[in-house]
Amino acid sequence: MVNERMSSLQRHREQHRIGNSGWLRAAVLGANDGLLSTASLVLGVAAAQGNTRSILVAGVAGLIAGSMSMAAGEYVSVSSQADAEKADVARESAELITDPSGELDELTDIYVARGLERQLAKQVAAGLMEHDALGAHIRDELGMSEMTNAKPVQAALSSALSFMCGGVLPLVAALISPRDHKVIAIWASSFVVLLAFAVITARVSGAQRLRVVVRMTSWGFLAMGVTTLAGTLFGARV
Repeated sequence: MVNERMSSLQRHREQHRIGNSGWLRAAVLGANDGLLSTASLVLGVAAAQGNTRSILVAGVAGLIAGSMSMAAGEYVSVSSQADAEKADVARESAELITDPSGELDELTDIYVARGLERQLAKQVAAGLMEHDALGAHIRDELGMSEMTNAKPVQAALSSALSFMCGGVLPLVAALISPRDHKVIAIWASSFVVLLAFAVITARVSGAQRLRVVVRMTSWGFLAMGVTTLAGTLFGARV
């Protein structure tokens, strides 16, 4: 009997992608920003006829500054979200002590709105509150779960590391390519990385692949095109 239950659980166990949303958002944002920021920066310098040393200094400075900025921004942003979540949990915890009957009615109304008859909804609410009152309200009233909880450190590290990874290839391409072909090399390498990021993002998130590819490459080309044009027009050595 136990084996049958375990087998049934294994058959019905599903893999959902919502649990990846926190780190995936930070990683995609960081990698995409790292690629576009670094590629655009070195493209501008290369298009302005900057030498290899100028490109190296600009690229490395951009990588370091960008990764630290991304980490700090993500940490502050997600920490604010975490603070708001903790405040809501504390408020629910206090209300369960001061007004348990009101909280029972509140939970009952939620289940009624989801389609249960009021009597059954009240029974379900009472049973859940007896088992874990705070957990029931966190999940069903606040809409929070372990999968969606804010994780500031994870988001900061994901952003910083992915920014560095995203920006390395166009910088390397700029440094190893011949002087007269640096702009083309940066464009080509950036396109390859953008395409890879788009495919990976679509696969991990479950989104439609073509839509993600078009979205990421089109905005990437726009950003790099503007800086290439600016460097070409100014044409000054950096």
